[in-house]
Amino acid sequence: MAYFAAVLARTGAGWDVSETELDDVETLADLTDLAREAAEDEDTVLVFIEQEDAWFAVLRIDGEDDPRIFVSDAAAAARSSYGAVLTDELIEQDGEADFDDLDGLVAGLDDEDEDAVAEAADDEDEEPVAGRGASPLGPIGDSELLTEFGMTAADLLELAGEGAAPGDALGEIAEALGCGEVLEAVR
Repeated sequence: MAYFAAVLARTGAGWDVSETELDDVETLADLTDLAREAAEDEDTVLVFIEQEDAWFAVLRIDGEDDPRIFVSDAAAAARSSYGAVLTDELIEQDGEADFDDLDGLVAGLDDEDEDAVAEAADDEDEEPVAGRGASPLGPIGDSELLTEFGMTAADLLELAGEGAAPGDALGEIAEALGCGEVLEAVR
């Protein structure tokens, strides 16, 4: 499966964007270390990951703080090695969260009731990846990780909504950050 990954390091002059390889990433700690290598001092670093227009993720690292993660489609991401690194961490962080309340996860993205969401889940014939628990449908993680850069949680959740294109979503996020052209140059 084809992936696109980019590291966006905040600098005094804006954002420095570079494409990156994830070949050596096996854990969240590996991904966090990769991101911190691009940081200037304690500045913010973002990692954008997209898999074949199936899902996208944004990882935010601020200095030595724990990473903040947002994944557009947890179930799709959990079926891939890089996505599973993120979704497994988010599910573990959430502990014994009630993932049956999917409407809470999408935070008002649409007006579908839980029966419609459950029916859509029943229509999917894909099994969870062996060795992993079932992942919730839809977005998971910190939808507010980009608010200080001008992207509200509602905007980010809308980009992760049904019918949204993950590649386009990363472009829109980059535009909101003021580095859309630079991101497109490394794609």
